[in-house]
Amino acid sequence: MKIVETPLEMQEWALKKRGQGEKIALVPTMGALHEGHLSLLKEGKRLADHLVLSIFVNPLQFAPDEDFKEYPRNLDADLKKAESCHVDIVFYPKAKDLYPKDFQISVAVDILSQFLCGQRRPEHFKGVVTVVLKLFNIVQPHVALFGQKDYQQLRIVQQMVQDLNLPIQIKPMPIVREDDGLAISSRNRYLSPAERQAALSISLSLAKAQRLVDEGTENVEAILKAVSATLYETKKVKIDYITLCDPKSLESLSHLKLPALLAIACFIGTTRLIDNCILR
Repeated sequence: MKIVETPLEMQEWALKKRGQGEKIALVPTMGALHEGHLSLLKEGKRLADHLVLSIFVNPLQFAPDEDFKEYPRNLDADLKKAESCHVDIVFYPKAKDLYPKDFQISVAVDILSQFLCGQRRPEHFKGVVTVVLKLFNIVQPHVALFGQKDYQQLRIVQQMVQDLNLPIQIKPMPIVREDDGLAISSRNRYLSPAERQAALSISLSLAKAQRLVDEGTENVEAILKAVSATLYETKKVKIDYITLCDPKSLESLSHLKLPALLAIACFIGTTRLIDNCILR
């Protein structure tokens, strides 16, 4: 496994491999690798001749009041996990190399960024798609893998690939959960034991919604009310949003049309967690 720090060296390696007819898979991350990331790496290894893991905590997608400086970083642990998944290249760039002093071009997202997390974080997805496009240009992947836990991010990347005619396959990967149902996240480590227990109400509320659909409930308001009630059974949860929406457009549904995306964001103490499921 090789660590590459400069965009030029990474791009030269990628172009050489492409010129030899070899396939590259990319898993873009901000580090703090967990089982969710590892599931992407294992699938990426299966899909391509070469597997590239990028680790970069992207400052462009953090608002001034968010946890950029506190975001968990542990390169040594990440490298051990990467090696266990047989990663070929770890691309570990510095911010000054991706965003030099004269950097001034970003990628705007019009409609998809207006929903879900974009309502509270208006500049977030501009930062996400800008860095993802840069990574695509540098690493030159044939396929890139993204987890469905960050569903809005996945949809926006898919839209960018479509709208900008990028010759890249986007491979969505299912949410990986703990045995008790909690979606695995780098931010789970911020939770106290009591807060972690309270966070289980998120996956329980998603399961509650699916049960209602299975029982024939078609009223969107009734489903959202039941989800909210399940979350509020613990006093430690503060809801940011609960949305039942179209999985492609992300527009809210007034009448249930399946499949539908149920997306949740909430605060457990000071930690913001997101989760979702496709109701079928």
